[in-house]
Amino acid sequence: MKKILFILGFSILSASCSDDLSSLNTDEKNPAVVPAYTLFTSAERSLSDQMVNTNVNRNIFRLTCQYWTETTYTDESNYDFVTRKISDNHWNALYAGTLADLYKAKEYTDSEVIPANDPAFAEKTAIKKNKLAQIDILIAYTYQVLVDTFGDVPYSEALLGQSNYLPKYDKGVDIYKALIIKLSNSVANINDSYSGFKDADVIYSDNLINWKAFANSIKLKLGINLLASGLDNTTATNAINSAITSGLISSNSSNAKVPYMATVPNTNPLYSDLVASGRHDFVVTKTVVNKMIALNDPRRSIYTDGNSNGGTVGASNSYSSRTHVGSIIETPDFSGTLLDYAEVEFLLAEAAERGISAAGSAETHYNNAITASMEDWGVASSAIATYLAQPTVAYTTATGTWQQKIGEQAWLGLYNRGFEGWTSYRRLNYPVLTAPATANAAAEGKVPVRMQYPIREQTLNPTNYNAASSAIGGDKLTTKLFWDIN
Repeated sequence: MKKILFILGFSILSASCSDDLSSLNTDEKNPAVVPAYTLFTSAERSLSDQMVNTNVNRNIFRLTCQYWTETTYTDESNYDFVTRKISDNHWNALYAGTLADLYKAKEYTDSEVIPANDPAFAEKTAIKKNKLAQIDILIAYTYQVLVDTFGDVPYSEALLGQSNYLPKYDKGVDIYKALIIKLSNSVANINDSYSGFKDADVIYSDNLINWKAFANSIKLKLGINLLASGLDNTTATNAINSAITSGLISSNSSNAKVPYMATVPNTNPLYSDLVASGRHDFVVTKTVVNKMIALNDPRRSIYTDGNSNGGTVGASNSYSSRTHVGSIIETPDFSGTLLDYAEVEFLLAEAAERGISAAGSAETHYNNAITASMEDWGVASSAIATYLAQPTVAYTTATGTWQQKIGEQAWLGLYNRGFEGWTSYRRLNYPVLTAPATANAAAEGKVPVRMQYPIREQTLNPTNYNAASSAIGGDKLTTKLFWDIN
């Protein structure tokens, strides 16, 4: 692990000594071709960095979903995403960073020629297929994030380089269907009797059984959103059923997490933003604190410092007197989560309520989800049982529709995963969140339900940008995505 992260941090590839003087003309610190395994590790790390960090220039989803709010500079808590070009930075991190590395890794891996007479032909072919499957699974994850952020985005013509610098935007629902196929093929192509990227895989350390569960769990998420849209219930139902049958993430030991280290530059981005920066820009909102107090939620002392005086969304907040982020989240080697067992169980509870018989009991999955979340945060079993037994929490007696019951608990369970918390909120419309009175005019008095396209796209790719904007109903913070129909 240290070796991999060292390579990423300094981008230096080792080279053997040579008496060939022509090697003096080779820039070994900036190689023309970077090995696929290095690109794969880089993609895993960059994807996690973007989804985990809370830098106001790149990732404002904890603020959007009202988990945290700001202390002094409150623009982002009031939904000003333009001043700092947050859309551009999020888009670039995923396209020019993660996806560019994955596409190049796929190109290099796919071009590997294995002679038919090679004694290890079968093994090498299986390993190659495993690597391509691992790459495609991360590609699918990344594109879902892009669709769930913006709506229609470049897909079929994306990252073609010199052959097309101005890609068209594909419909979000069409991208979803393509990703479902990609994930199904990836699972089918994985042979867990052989290896993949070996120690270059920092998510699962090349445990290919876990990779299949990861792929199926992404497919489950795609299926749930597609089912919520009502645009293609057959494809959605088939995706959900096949994901369940093939095997999902079924314990916290299989969570898709990227590890970080205790030393710079390989620390969790949250540590950089919250501690190393020396700044005190964020506090936990009263929205979170008051809800957890009302439910006697034992995670409150972990999510926060225990202070009951949560911050007011959109207002200036005194750091010294407001609720602080829990110390565990500020540790430099705190892992970054891409997808976990708790989220899968919440999705299964929702699937059951949406009529998917294979999902089983909504109540069982609801309880499993809360339990998984609490166990992952280190809550004692006795405290979990007490929490679940409360009438305000128990599935049969908690207030509201199934959307409210699942939505409010999923929002709490996804506390440190702002993007997924925002996605769950948009799909289920719970918890009820209110935009601050001081919110940016672009929000139209509402909590944003999408991010506007990058300014760079508007300037450099205007024809396709305008077509996409028209297709989705306007490039606005209030334009709902195709699956957000509540």
